[in-house]
Amino acid sequence: MRFFTAGESHGPRLTAIIEGLPAGLPLQASDINVELKRRQGGYGRGGRMKIESDQVEITSGLRHGKTLGSPLTLNVTNRDFSHWTEIMASEEVDDAVKRQRKLTKPRPGHADLVGGMKYEFEDLRNTLERSSARETTMRVAVGAVAKALLKQLDIDMAYHVVNFGGKDVAAQLPELSVSEIKAKAGTNDLSIVDISRAEEIRSYIDKIKKAGDTIGGIVEVRVTNVPAGLGSYVHFDRKLDAKIAAAVVSINAFKGVEFGLGFEAGRRQGSQVMDEILWAAQTGYSRKSNNLGGFEGGMTNGEDLVIRGVMKPIPTLYKPLMSVNTETHEPYKASVERSDPTALPAAGVVMENVVATVIAQEICDKFSSDSFRELQEAFQNYKERLKNF
Repeated sequence: MRFFTAGESHGPRLTAIIEGLPAGLPLQASDINVELKRRQGGYGRGGRMKIESDQVEITSGLRHGKTLGSPLTLNVTNRDFSHWTEIMASEEVDDAVKRQRKLTKPRPGHADLVGGMKYEFEDLRNTLERSSARETTMRVAVGAVAKALLKQLDIDMAYHVVNFGGKDVAAQLPELSVSEIKAKAGTNDLSIVDISRAEEIRSYIDKIKKAGDTIGGIVEVRVTNVPAGLGSYVHFDRKLDAKIAAAVVSINAFKGVEFGLGFEAGRRQGSQVMDEILWAAQTGYSRKSNNLGGFEGGMTNGEDLVIRGVMKPIPTLYKPLMSVNTETHEPYKASVERSDPTALPAAGVVMENVVATVIAQEICDKFSSDSFRELQEAFQNYKERLKNF
């Protein structure tokens, strides 16, 4: 299973094509729209989310609610394109139009300048339009398809924000199950499990917005019912934790990832980190703890996957930092585009769906089948074999 996305932030539409899905997977547009709506929510979101109301149109690979095994094409219309029809036109336009919304003052921390240097763009908007986080709309759409597959295999997942701009909102909490995270974090616009901190965090975000600044933070994704043995120790590029790490840091503004204890493991002795092995007749092998976050040797070990991603502050500031005009080389304040003080709750939705995509790809790889029924049978047989090892 592989996929591609296409489209610019203010272009007419965004597109994703997924290839390699088995035939017969139950899927509805509503499965995808639910995830797209989640992405547009969260405290701190700005004006763009009031303009867009993302709805997917499926134009190939699906008939009567079942995948066909052929490429699945997903499209999402950009409603804001109506204000950008000339500026983002695919045909040649006159110089006056080209000067409209031309970007020559790159934003520190964004792809603007380096993208322009690499591709020889006089107008840095050519970089901005594709490097925008608007692209994550389709990462979520693809993830929603992946989650539909995982749901049929009883694999579930959830995320919550554990740190808002240096304010830890989960440090004193006990370890939570996926269902507990959904019940708590899924019911508030901050995606936090400790709702008693909600007003404090909202006030903090409001203060940051008033100052014209932005904040990042840390998101945790937990996945349950993943069988042992996904991924491989045989080659470095087949390690599933490595694939997930690459996928997470490919999300706009994500700068780091950790599993289980993560970097804390480097501060502890081995006896305080390794997860002791247990066995029971009904369930087979398990671990006494889950400090390694469900991975050993690049493979899942049957415990919950615990993955954290670090998001830097959004680089577009309403009190912009200093930059340089690429036409004159004179110092200027950076350009200002529509932005948010934080997008952490929405970024968590993106991360959750990106992780789902990688796991679904791994399952389609390991249990490669033409039909979903075949894949489901192979998956269940494999789980039974593990129990009897």
